[in-house]
Amino acid sequence: MLKALGQVLFSTGIQNPKFTEEKKAQDYEVRTYHATKWVSTSVNGMEWDTATRTGFRRLFDYIMGNNENKVKVPMTAPVTCLVQPGAGPACESTFTVSFYVPEEHQDAPPQPSDPQVFLDDRKEFTVYVRTYGGFANEQMKREECLKLLESLQRDGVPYTDSPFYTAGYDSPMKLTNRRNEVWILKKTE
Repeated sequence: MLKALGQVLFSTGIQNPKFTEEKKAQDYEVRTYHATKWVSTSVNGMEWDTATRTGFRRLFDYIMGNNENKVKVPMTAPVTCLVQPGAGPACESTFTVSFYVPEEHQDAPPQPSDPQVFLDDRKEFTVYVRTYGGFANEQMKREECLKLLESLQRDGVPYTDSPFYTAGYDSPMKLTNRRNEVWILKKTE
């Protein structure tokens, strides 16, 4: 009970995917995430926050036992959202919300029961990461993403501006010292 309460209030004891930190720049870091399995769902829409909430609910149902094995899967962090922007300002974007599959389920994750939820084998990838605090909303995520893009342009590093990720590490119950990130993929040869 105390462990669960600590996870909710302080986001402690929650598994995170492993990565190698390559370097830290003035206002961002470079990380290479190892190949891992994630459980994901995609939502098309115009509103980032609404799409993320919809995706989160589907994935939360999965970890609470809405899977073929009816097994509860521990919560992990971060919750990522891969954003594939639409073709124009009045076009829907695709938001793929994902939970990292914990170590004990990496070899054989339970198959989702919901046809809108799928297992995702992420290959190793490298990202530029900007970390920020507070309760992240759509405007804040956009601003932080733009700041990261400006930093990458300033430093002349190779990046892919679309798609990109957002990442949240904390329960909504955690009120202070919140951790959010935006990830921009390093351009590969």
